[in-house]
Amino acid sequence: MNMNDLQHDNTARQVLEIEAQALLAARERLNGSFHRAVQLILRKCPPGKVVVMGVGKSGHVGHKIAATLASTGTPAFFVHPTEAGHGDLGMLTSNDVVLAVSYSGKSDELLRVLPYLKRNAIAAIALTGDGASPLAQHAEVWIDGSVQKEACPLGLAPTASTTLALALGDALAICLLRSRGFTPEDFAATHPHGTLGRRLLVTVNDIMLKGADLPSVRAHTTIRACLTEMSRGGIGVVGVTAQDGRLIGVYTDGDLRRTLDRNIDIHATPVSDVMTRAPMAMKPHQLAAEAADLMERHKVNAILVVDDAGKLIGAFNMRILLRAGVV
Repeated sequence: MNMNDLQHDNTARQVLEIEAQALLAARERLNGSFHRAVQLILRKCPPGKVVVMGVGKSGHVGHKIAATLASTGTPAFFVHPTEAGHGDLGMLTSNDVVLAVSYSGKSDELLRVLPYLKRNAIAAIALTGDGASPLAQHAEVWIDGSVQKEACPLGLAPTASTTLALALGDALAICLLRSRGFTPEDFAATHPHGTLGRRLLVTVNDIMLKGADLPSVRAHTTIRACLTEMSRGGIGVVGVTAQDGRLIGVYTDGDLRRTLDRNIDIHATPVSDVMTRAPMAMKPHQLAAEAADLMERHKVNAILVVDDAGKLIGAFNMRILLRAGVV
């Protein structure tokens, strides 16, 4: 490692230390103001929304705060203050709460919005570094986002202050999440394309083969005909049903190997003579993630699905679960 490498490592450590100290100092300053901000949002949202505003780096932070709030049970979106003055203020109602992020608390774009908020009785929370700033003075609640110094050696680029604002936004979101009793299932509902969403929302019915795609035969079907149906289904199993459609057995790749070991005439023997009786089955409303766990525990590659009357209505294998992103 050369001297430049050491210098870079030391600079990085200094940045992290400054920003960590800013977070710890803010932790010690927390007081009733933060509680009032949480209570204000809980009182108004829903039906109202948290409308986050900010300019420049604070605007980027505001986008993230709004996204975190929205994904954890508090309706929220970001509005740029400049766009607000050109018609986007029409998105706001008296039920909403504006969260204004500005370290100086003097951003012209935000200050120009204040008269509209006052005229329309729209509550505001100011997240700034100066409690005496115009923004903090005109807000219902001020959250202290001040830092002793920025990590930027020039004292110009927002660094520690934006990290703190981001962390305070996270703290606000988590306080609201806990107050609302937000659950993993609630989180999954707003993240249907994520891993958690797929595990908590995708049901067996969503992924199973059904109708004409479902590989199934009657009990009297010959083993040879059953093999044809197994090949057509492509999941390594065939459900065996009674005349009324009730599931009575399953024929698998493993059953085929055992059949061949017994030197049975596959052209004449009915599949009911060699099938596995009382097979494992699931209901369509069960989670696909449950199926994955069940298959892992019992070392099976496919599962059949029955309705409340015990009739065969579906089937799936591990490949289908993988394709659905459940495992």
